[in-house]
Amino acid sequence: MSFILYTDSLFTSPYALSAFVALTEKGVPFTVQTVDLAAGHQKRGDYAGRALTARVPALVEGDFVLTESTAITEYLDESFPAPEYLALYPKDRRQRARARQLQAWLRSDLVPVRVERDTETVFFGKASAPLTEAGRAAADKLIHVADQLVQGENLFGEWSIADVDLTMMLNRLIFNGDEVPQKLKDYAAAQWQRPSIQQWLARHQPG
Repeated sequence: MSFILYTDSLFTSPYALSAFVALTEKGVPFTVQTVDLAAGHQKRGDYAGRALTARVPALVEGDFVLTESTAITEYLDESFPAPEYLALYPKDRRQRARARQLQAWLRSDLVPVRVERDTETVFFGKASAPLTEAGRAAADKLIHVADQLVQGENLFGEWSIADVDLTMMLNRLIFNGDEVPQKLKDYAAAQWQRPSIQQWLARHQPG
């Protein structure tokens, strides 16, 4: 059975990106359908009636519909476990907990960065104003955490889905020319070239 992944129609949701990369990395068949968030289609009965939280991404497997990106990535990792499939989370339980901690933090904190550096500035080069004092403070917090965690090509030795989430957040700053240490720029640039992310980026190209 193949999956259906519902994403935003502009392909700018960092959470839809995470779910898309997870499916791609697992190598399981799936198709993509889009939801026009600006038009409020996620709140309509045909979508909201199936997607419990009426948000994207949503993963559809038969009559089972799952929303919230971390729930989706954890479900996929349990449904298609290593070593037959690529692991989305570290094998070591403490590293796995750290990856989940990072994912939860990136989704719940740093609101000024997410507001002042929305993802359209990353994917479409939309102009942005200088960071406010609150934005700079949130950016400094992000850099402080990232600087401690990034010690090589991947966060935990082997690649994990947390690398996607951290890279997306760092690129909110990097793509807007904000001050970011070179080590973190190099890390994010390398991660951005991962084939699964490039497949997502290709959806922004004409044709």
